[in-house]
Amino acid sequence: MPTILVLYYSRYGATKNMAQQVGRGVKSVDGVEARIRTVPAVSTICEAVEDSIPETGYPYVETADLEECDGLVLGSPTRFGNMAAPLKYFLDKTSSQWLAGALIDKPAGVFTSTSSLHGGQETTLTSMMLPLLHHGMIIMGLPYSEKELFSTTTGGTPYGPSHLAGPESNNKLSEDEKKLCFALGKRVARFAKQLKT
Repeated sequence: MPTILVLYYSRYGATKNMAQQVGRGVKSVDGVEARIRTVPAVSTICEAVEDSIPETGYPYVETADLEECDGLVLGSPTRFGNMAAPLKYFLDKTSSQWLAGALIDKPAGVFTSTSSLHGGQETTLTSMMLPLLHHGMIIMGLPYSEKELFSTTTGGTPYGPSHLAGPESNNKLSEDEKKLCFALGKRVARFAKQLKT
C-alpha cells in the first residue's frame, strides 16, 4: 500500500491542524495510507532533550519514515519567511538518504502557517521545496482548478496550502484553507499511487 509521509512542526497547533487535513486528503485516495509525523523542538543553546515518544500527538519522525514513504508532504510555521528550525534541523540530517537516492522521483508538497497575511507564506513554502528538490523529489503545488485559490481571503497559494493563524496564533482553519490542505494531500496521494502501479 502506498504511504504518504505528512511531516510537520507545530508550536501552537495550527500547522498540526493543517497536517491532519492533508492526511484526510491522502486517505481519501483508495488504497493509500497517511503516516503523520512531527519533529521535536530544538533549543537555541543546544539540541533539546526530548523523550523518544511525545507525551501527546503524533510520533516523532525517523529517517526510516523517509525511506519507506512513497510521497512526502512537509509543513512548517513561518519563521521570518523560512521554515522553522526544528524541521530544518531534521532535514539537515538526511544526507544518507540523499546519498542513497531514497527520495528520488517521489512526489512532494508543502504547507505553512503564518501569524500575518503577508508574513512570508510563499517564501516559506519555497524554502521547504529546496531540500526536496536536492533529494530529487517531484514538487506538486495546487492548480487553479482548486476554486478556493480564487475565493480565499486568508491563506492559500499555488505553491501549497497556507493558513493565517493571526497575531495570537488562535485563528481556526477557514473552510477554504481546509479544502486546500485536503486537495494537496489527495493530489500527492493520487500521483504516488499512479507511480506505484
